Amino acid sequence: MQAARVQHYLIRARDFLEAMKLLKDEFAIYGYSSALVAIHDSISYADALRIGMGGQELSSDDHRSATKELQQMLASRRYEKLDGVARLARLVGEKSAIAYGSDPVAETKFKSIVQQAERFAVWAETTGKELRIEGW
Repeated sequence: MQAARVQHYLIRARDFLEAMKLLKDEFAIYGYSSALVAIHDSISYADALRIGMGGQELSSDDHRSATKELQQMLASRRYEKLDGVARLARLVGEKSAIAYGSDPVAETKFKSIVQQAERFAVWAETTGKELRIEGW
């Protein structure tokens, strides 16, 4: 059952990643879309990791606490490569400004968010494999 739940979030994350790649060369047209898909890609990867490490409840609203939970779960497994958690926290911190903010966002910000999400995806894929998460 847990492996199926991991797969659910992992499939979603990989789907968002592919969508992000399709949009990222057109920041002038799809900047907000590419950035928001990038953030959701990272959240889905984090959800897959948390479920794979035994997390039961996933909040759809409080992504900051999810970041803290992920860090605690990794620390309890003595996983030392925590740079992805800091990257996730930064991405989650951008979500409101991208999705709901009233101020315009510069193209350089969109590019930065997408780049950070790509790096987070690599980290998450590596982490899931190194931790031998069932369903990864």
